[in-house]
Amino acid sequence: MKERTRGRKRLGDRKRYHNVMLRFNEAEYEKLGNICKSYHLDITKRGTISPLLRRLVLQQETEEKDRLPDTSNVSYQFNKIGNNINQLVKLAHHKSIRSPNSNLQHEIRKTNELLNALLEIVNEEK
Repeated sequence: MKERTRGRKRLGDRKRYHNVMLRFNEAEYEKLGNICKSYHLDITKRGTISPLLRRLVLQQETEEKDRLPDTSNVSYQFNKIGNNINQLVKLAHHKSIRSPNSNLQHEIRKTNELLNALLEIVNEEK
């Protein structure tokens, strides 16, 4: 069988199936143009930007400090605290208590302190 001499090379298992589309505003596009010029590429030619961006993105190593902290547990805890407060308010209304007793005020104060401590921890991680 005769080997192909013309046309595009076959990619085989390296074929790319996933699309990512980017949009740039004027300032970002200008910056992209400057990056292309530094690599001696013409931004107006078709097929020059994708390989450049692919190379720039895939060659960079990720650092630990660039990763965002996992806040899923924090949001879960906030929801649970809110649920507890709602239960306390419902209980107070159900028992027709017009002014909460000192125990309820103490619990609310303690909850507020815990919320503030939790917010400080999250802010320190950022």
